[in-house]
Amino acid sequence: MNVSLTTWLLTVVALCVLVAVDFFIGRKPHDVSIKEAGIWSAVWIALAVAFGLGVLAVGGGKPAGEFFAGFITEKSLSVDNLFVFVLIMAKFAVPSQYQQRVLMVGVLMALVLRAIFIAAGAAIISSFSWVFYIFGAFLIYTAWKLVEDARKGSHEEEYEENKLLKAVEKRFGVADRYHGTKLWIEENGKRVMTPMLVVMLAIGSTDVLFALDSIPAIYGLTQDPYIVFTANAFALMGLRQLYFLIGGLLKKLVHLSYGLSIILGFIGVKLVLHALHESGVHVPEISIPFSLGFIVLVLAVTTVTSLWASKRQQEAEAAATSETETAHGESTGDDESTPQRV
Repeated sequence: MNVSLTTWLLTVVALCVLVAVDFFIGRKPHDVSIKEAGIWSAVWIALAVAFGLGVLAVGGGKPAGEFFAGFITEKSLSVDNLFVFVLIMAKFAVPSQYQQRVLMVGVLMALVLRAIFIAAGAAIISSFSWVFYIFGAFLIYTAWKLVEDARKGSHEEEYEENKLLKAVEKRFGVADRYHGTKLWIEENGKRVMTPMLVVMLAIGSTDVLFALDSIPAIYGLTQDPYIVFTANAFALMGLRQLYFLIGGLLKKLVHLSYGLSIILGFIGVKLVLHALHESGVHVPEISIPFSLGFIVLVLAVTTVTSLWASKRQQEAEAAATSETETAHGESTGDDESTPQRV
């Protein structure tokens, strides 16, 4: 798409207004209900669909298909990121009424970081076409790592603070408890961070790692910086509500990592084929309609198999519990019927 500077500015301003509205709505600390999260999740998805239809009307089917493929991919990757957010919230024992504030600031930091990564990616791609080989190889490696982590059950592990976060904590000090939504307090004559600021930094810095696979992934679907930026923005801006909406369902999506590994591997292969094509090698290129259909199909199958596997596991656990209780009851009954020696 040939996007003018005016369109870029209007888009950024509109997104800033949406972020401000989201911040205004969630400014008061409170426990987010399923109803509230569901309504606002639907609103964010509707806005993304409306934007995609606008791209279709203005730019045609190809950029619209790229936007929807990029949005769905980034949204799927962000759902996987929620596993880590859950671990971070548990690690720092964030009170439930403050979790939305943490996520709000974390998403805002993520948007800024993604914008920087997207700009850097666009500059590199425009100068070095061979970078697609690196992006493709990295995504294939990431896909393999996702499968390895899924087999090890890495989502069940405890979150470990990175070295940068530990260095910041050591340098400024951290208060021993939360002080509402305050980020800094005076303690013993010294200005120290609150746990609220630490957990925000944890989520923000963790998103840097997330961007390392999500940015190459979307550049495998489109090389248009405008589509890349808007798809990322719409995928991230509903992340806070999505956290509260499907937080209880995350443990049931047991096959999500496998599905994402297939998608990332697919996009990695697509990038390598594109790089070969750019180098003059006659190889088939994967079209956007096929890519969009493949991504949707993988996510649908992954969701269905995850819910089926979770249901089977719950039934097995319930049956095991019932058998244990029955055996315990019979054992207790036998003990009671046994005559006592005097």
